[in-house]
Amino acid sequence: MTFNDNARIDTSKVRRRGRTTGIAVGGGGLLVVGLFLLSQLLGVDLTGLAGGGGQQQGPDQSIGECTGLDANADLDCRIAGAADSLDTYWSEELPTFGAEYRTTGIVLFEGSVDTACGGATSAVGPFYCPPDETIYIDTSFYDELQSRFGSSGGPLAQMYVVAHEWGHHIQNITGIMDGLNLQDTGPASDAVRLELQADCFAGAWVGAAPQLRDDQGVAFLEPVTQQQIADALSAASAVGDDRIQESTTGQVTPEAWTHGSSEQRQRWFVAGLEGGPNACSTFEAESL
Repeated sequence: MTFNDNARIDTSKVRRRGRTTGIAVGGGGLLVVGLFLLSQLLGVDLTGLAGGGGQQQGPDQSIGECTGLDANADLDCRIAGAADSLDTYWSEELPTFGAEYRTTGIVLFEGSVDTACGGATSAVGPFYCPPDETIYIDTSFYDELQSRFGSSGGPLAQMYVVAHEWGHHIQNITGIMDGLNLQDTGPASDAVRLELQADCFAGAWVGAAPQLRDDQGVAFLEPVTQQQIADALSAASAVGDDRIQESTTGQVTPEAWTHGSSEQRQRWFVAGLEGGPNACSTFEAESL
């Protein structure tokens, strides 16, 4: 999607975390809900998730001021614009379901990061940490999404990732995550249902985004185009379990799925796009 040039963007929810040399003290067991959980799916080393190493983190830094014009040209501002729009959307939407909303924040990092969930490396991809209610993104992931996983890219593909992780925040604060068995895998597992619902929540935001306005009454975003929707669907497809398994191991093993197939991820995104949050009942669906 394209931001209106004169839209005012609150950047306070996005910050960059610096790093310095040295060994960090790891936290407890890491509970990461993000795009990638199992190293065997990706063929990458996720041992950084154990929380026992990494570099000490420098202070968080503001990304500065942004307008819609900046968001159309700069990735950090684009993420901040998506965050401001998502915050506006869910602060208005959740009370209609009788739920209380509270915001989240986004930390941009390079290489590795320490969280309330423990230490993580960029290999894990973007993720949401429930204990500190924060989204973590190494922005180099967006290049990998195209070069390694074959996404067409584009601004909405990038914002889809933010909206998906924001969806996990909604699941956390509304209690959807409570009592789930995220250790089991497979096409009907709780883990897959959780991820598909986050995709659906992302689609719901995209459907409403052109109507959302900043504090001056200016729409954040222009109407979404079919090409932009195609870019978001390309990103959803690129991180489907079946596609990742086939590209890394040469075979598809549904019983190991944690996020859903490419087709499922696209279909649930469209369900949210067309039907809003009410359409995102993945935990009640007999067929995913």
